[in-house]
Amino acid sequence: MFDHKEYIAALPRRPGVYRMFGADGELLYVGKARSLRDRVGSYFAARNVDPKVQALVAQITAIEVTVTNSETEALLLEYNLIKAHKPRFNVVLRDDKSFPYVYLDARHEFPRLTFYRGPRTAPGRYFGPFPSAGAVRDTLNQLQKLFRIRNCRDTFFANRSRPCLQHQMGRCSAPCVGLITRAAYAQDIEAAVKVLEGRSVEVNAELASRMEAAGARLEFERAAQVRDQLAALKRIQAQQVVTAGAERDADVLAIVGEAGEYCVSVMLVRGGLNLGTTSYFPRAALAEADEALASFIMQYYAGAEPPAEVLLERPLPDAGALAEALSTQAGHAITVRHPARGLAARWAELTHENAVQALRMRQARRAGVEEMLGELARELDLPEPPSRLECFDISHTGGEGTVASCVVFGPEGALKKEYRRFNISGITPGDDYGALRQALERRYRHVRSGEVPAPDLLLIDGGAGQIGEVHAVLAKLGFPDLALVGVAKGPDRRPGQERLFVHGAAGAVTLEAHSPALRLIQRVRDEAHRFAISGHRRRRARRYNESVLEVVPGLGPAKRRALLKHFGGLQGVMRAGIADFTQVSGIGAALARSLYDHLHPGS
Repeated sequence: MFDHKEYIAALPRRPGVYRMFGADGELLYVGKARSLRDRVGSYFAARNVDPKVQALVAQITAIEVTVTNSETEALLLEYNLIKAHKPRFNVVLRDDKSFPYVYLDARHEFPRLTFYRGPRTAPGRYFGPFPSAGAVRDTLNQLQKLFRIRNCRDTFFANRSRPCLQHQMGRCSAPCVGLITRAAYAQDIEAAVKVLEGRSVEVNAELASRMEAAGARLEFERAAQVRDQLAALKRIQAQQVVTAGAERDADVLAIVGEAGEYCVSVMLVRGGLNLGTTSYFPRAALAEADEALASFIMQYYAGAEPPAEVLLERPLPDAGALAEALSTQAGHAITVRHPARGLAARWAELTHENAVQALRMRQARRAGVEEMLGELARELDLPEPPSRLECFDISHTGGEGTVASCVVFGPEGALKKEYRRFNISGITPGDDYGALRQALERRYRHVRSGEVPAPDLLLIDGGAGQIGEVHAVLAKLGFPDLALVGVAKGPDRRPGQERLFVHGAAGAVTLEAHSPALRLIQRVRDEAHRFAISGHRRRRARRYNESVLEVVPGLGPAKRRALLKHFGGLQGVMRAGIADFTQVSGIGAALARSLYDHLHPGS
């Protein structure tokens, strides 16, 4: 039994990090403290009746501490330990995707702007980060409309003989066929870059000057084009609710909610322009709001370089230590503060409102799903509402390219990071039972080993036959008692007519067409179907691209890759003639004729 009184009495009143362990040495919680004795002692104080704290204390079998020289050192150590071990009682930022950027590869004679996510190691310029992928795509869409910058891949660009549809729509100046000079295109790229840098006022002046110059040269059509560009740019600028002095970059963060259910909203301000907000829902079963926000900030900036200003909608006791820690990591000075007045305060207020709204919407969605889960438990006579559902589906075309999907749902809806696809092989084409058996064996081996949580309810797209087959596989793998339901389409295959085959029950169950339970089942089944079909289509397309060229005698992997690269893909290869093929390195006249005959039999 852990004697907390004796242990706490021996702790120093120094800054440091404490680690709480449970049975079998499991790390339950990592925390930092200005005073280790006072902070650790607070967990065991009689006045601390928080049920989440009591749940943690009941599991503690040991505590270890590390004394540090300062709060900043403690903050950095705490972050490193949480990142390495992910204790289940700590704040965990679950969205670990890297941030999206706009990328400009200036090595090309006519460069393009593209969406980019990942390490910024390739040569070129990166603009961002943006709060979401949607914000990047909206920005690219606006810039391509404004400055008619190409958006095609380099291989497509290199093999054009006439302008594409983008040019006909007025969204590309067609540099691929020489309809714009390199100097004029460079002007458009430069203007787009200035917009991305927040220097739109300069672009306004330049466009106005170019419009007047074109008018003076009596190039009225060109003057009208520049006028339309200028008007469109001003409309975009007018959509920005908040602007500040150029070159001002800041991130604004706000947290709302309570322990166990927080929402943190992050607003990105770049070049004085509000680029929008993104909301996160960190898992924080124990932390108070200040601690949760501080921990979130350290994890958030592990994957993104912080701007010079980090603005908070609430005063934070750890602001000084956070600023020092972030400055140390980034290698330049960073300010972390709570603005009390002015434009920065309005930004903070707006971010807070976004966080409140995001949390409200999340709670509303959860309430809807919880109602469906409760109704499902009643209809299927389950002991309690399931907290985790899985559904499998199979997709193929005539037995070719078979793919099985597994989708996962919980009280918060779809858990897309836990979806899985299985490419099925080694079965008789069209054998859905065999495909399902293989997918279940591959999935539930991971469940049995503890790598994946077991579901409370398993749905299968099928009837009594599929259910019998699935139960046999599950029993073999050690899950004979898993709740199992088959979802069979009705006689007209229309929504609302589904019949449910519950393993162990006599006969099929039919639910009311507008039942919340049936709506949930339909949603999960349709998602499994969509996920399986999309995987199957990708697999079939990839196989088709490979197989069409694989059957050509004398055309090995290197020559196939050279062909696809030269013509920008299979469609370009299909459109090419014999003379075009001979332009590819390694393909002579005889091979070109053989290739053409295989691609165009009977011609």
